[in-house]
Amino acid sequence: MNSVVFDLETQNLLDDVGGRSNIGALKVSCAVTWSSLRNDFTTYWEKDVPALIAELKSAGRVIGFNLKGFDYEVLRPYAPTERLQFLPTLDIMEDLFRTLSFRPSLDSVARGTLGDSKSASGLQAVAWWRSGELDKLAEYCKIDVDVTRRIYAFGCENGFVQYITRLGSKQKVKVNWKC
Repeated sequence: MNSVVFDLETQNLLDDVGGRSNIGALKVSCAVTWSSLRNDFTTYWEKDVPALIAELKSAGRVIGFNLKGFDYEVLRPYAPTERLQFLPTLDIMEDLFRTLSFRPSLDSVARGTLGDSKSASGLQAVAWWRSGELDKLAEYCKIDVDVTRRIYAFGCENGFVQYITRLGSKQKVKVNWKC
């Protein structure tokens, strides 16, 4: 089965488009996937969204962090007849929320599980887009996909992941992810 780890960045911020109710207006700037079949990353730009959606639809499982609440919603205007929310998806944030009753950040899970952190923020990604620093944008998105991929692999192999609390302690969360 081909597992595809996925993340995207946007051209705009929520404040630019009137808030969370207008996520679809954020527009894709860059997206990156990692395919278990290819064991490699692919970078997509806004013009490549149809190919991105085709890859996601062909996957046996799509893995990411906040896919259902964010990434799929950003993609919706590009494919209004597709039902991306019904793709076989492991949304790591959603899965952790079911156990924790709060949404940990990707950075807190990366630091707790891998001892690694994100290289930048979504705010910085939009700034890179706006200033035309596309290499930095693509590399940032790729790093987020790689971090997500490694968290998923750790959880599959160990049956748990960890996160750093706001007070700085490390907490363990059991997961039941099938690899």
